[in-house]
This record gives sequence, structure tokens and C-alpha cells, in this order.
Amino acid sequence: MCVTRIIDGLEMSEATGREADAAARMGLLKWIFDAEGSVSAEAARAALDSPAAQNPVSPAARAFVGFLADASLAMTGGAGTRRRARGRLN
Repeated sequence: MCVTRIIDGLEMSEATGREADAAARMGLLKWIFDAEGSVSAEAARAALDSPAAQNPVSPAARAFVGFLADASLAMTGGAGTRRRARGRLN
């Protein structure tokens, strides 16, 4: 499902607080599982560039865009890298 349709649906939601976050998470999962191929940080950045993601109004739509922003951050190193680095500092 495209980001625009997900955001449009979330914009109609009257959910706030935890309910808005839950709706946004469901939207994010829908976006991930409906995507063709693997979903990457680059795909999340492209989704953030869509016109629908520019000015979300409802709490659920804002939370969804926030989750996309989090997903757009490239991960560097793994958990093992952090553990090794932390071990050297202690």
C-alpha cells in the first residue's frame, strides 16, 4: 500500500496518545509488508519525500511519519560492535 493511502487513512483517525501510536505502527507494518522486495532506510527516505508525508495533521499520521523518519536512519555497526566498543571504554 502506498504511503499516501496510509497517511490519508491515518488522517481520518481521531485516535490520540497510545491509540494514535498503535494506529501508526499498524500503518508502518502495512507499508513494510506490502512493499515489493526488501524495505531499506532509502525506501523510508523516499516515502518521507512524498507530498502526503510533508504536513501530517492527525496524531496518528504524525506518529507514522515519525516512524518513517526513524526507519530512514541508516544503521551502522551491529550490536556486537557496540558491545566491543563499550568494553574497550570500561
